Amino acid sequence: MRSFLRITDYTKKDIFEIFDIADAIQAGKYKDFLKGKTAVMFFPEASIRTRVTFEKGIYLLGGQTILFPPQTLDKKEEIKDIIGYLNNWCDVIVVRHKDISLMEKMQIFSGVPVINAMTDQNHPCEIISDLYTLSKLRKDFLNDSYLFCGGSGNIGLAWKEAAEVMGFRFAQCCPKGYEMDGTDVFGELRDAVEGRDIICTDSIQEGALADFKGYRITKEMMDRANPGAILNPCPPFYRGEEVSGDVIESEYFPGYEFKKSLLVVQQAIIIYCLSH
Repeated sequence: MRSFLRITDYTKKDIFEIFDIADAIQAGKYKDFLKGKTAVMFFPEASIRTRVTFEKGIYLLGGQTILFPPQTLDKKEEIKDIIGYLNNWCDVIVVRHKDISLMEKMQIFSGVPVINAMTDQNHPCEIISDLYTLSKLRKDFLNDSYLFCGGSGNIGLAWKEAAEVMGFRFAQCCPKGYEMDGTDVFGELRDAVEGRDIICTDSIQEGALADFKGYRITKEMMDRANPGAILNPCPPFYRGEEVSGDVIESEYFPGYEFKKSLLVVQQAIIIYCLSH
């Protein structure tokens, strides 16, 4: 049994094993893998894509979900005691909470896998799903050159984790003051996009919009990237802020189906964690 909190807790071999499980699920294997099992989930009301895909994915594997808001974990009762009781009844815990240190505490006391469905520090399931999709779309996705355009936050930091584990070339483009430590950083967007194959974005905090005014990914900017380049904007994305309307309507944006693999990859992560 393993938990899934950070991509850097895993090896490249582990990630490819998760990909293999995702392939096997789509080939009809692992049906009823979660039959008779219960997943306790902590999700805010505003969660859409991550919650839908976890909840449906668990249902399709034959499992049951019980949902709580993440504030349930912030009450006076110690996390050790909450988990101590949950160990009696649940088989996996899926958590979306701002503080990854809370998940680390849960992992210490939990007798079942704890799955990180997003924190303020990272978003590992999202990025592993993106890499799985890219592995199907690209000839050799690990030899591609990746650029993250955005500030230091959970999406950028998760991409950094993935680059460390999987070994692909990775850089960031952002204004001064928004850099991630230990990452090659470009201050000029026109220079940063040249020679790139995969360009990723994240939504911009309201108070930082003015600082990122010159960092919007447009079709003109994508034209400077390598032929066949892909724009991967992390949802929710906002036209006119981190991306332009014309680039979302262009051939560079692979469409909403790019995120379709969230369901099967999250299923694969649960299966992997319960099997090791």
